[in-house]
Amino acid sequence: MSAQYESYLLPFAVLLSLPVGLSGIFVFAKLFGEDNNIYMQISMIMLIGLLSKNAILIVEFAVERRAKGMDLLQAAIEGGKARLRPILMTSFAFVFGLLPLLAASGVGANGDRSIGTGAIGGMLFGTCLGVFVIPTLFVIFQGLQEKVRKNKSIDDEAA
Repeated sequence: MSAQYESYLLPFAVLLSLPVGLSGIFVFAKLFGEDNNIYMQISMIMLIGLLSKNAILIVEFAVERRAKGMDLLQAAIEGGKARLRPILMTSFAFVFGLLPLLAASGVGANGDRSIGTGAIGGMLFGTCLGVFVIPTLFVIFQGLQEKVRKNKSIDDEAA
């Protein structure tokens, strides 16, 4: 991601958005009385990929808008708005597809319920809260990156 964004700081906007979604796993596990078992952990690994994909898309669109000369805050808002509908559509389709796992019965039902609970909770939290957290993190880390670059260019000119 550092190579993609040409920044060592901007990937933190993606990485630090993941705990928001992953916290949903534990909230839903508590609500539904599920244990943190291997199935829950598999859904956690799956969610890391899905939630980071959403964050990467938002940050990428915000970076493009910033490169076109948009204000930092406006670029973050526009990046979030540009990806909001596709993210909501894919995330909610994913959640609705997993709903039958919550009502599983029979052999292997405990594993199905664990995967369903973790994946649904994490995706709902990651989607609903992530669309606010990711642009905020973009503003923080892109602002830091621009300050570092400005200070570096000033130091290079002085040398």
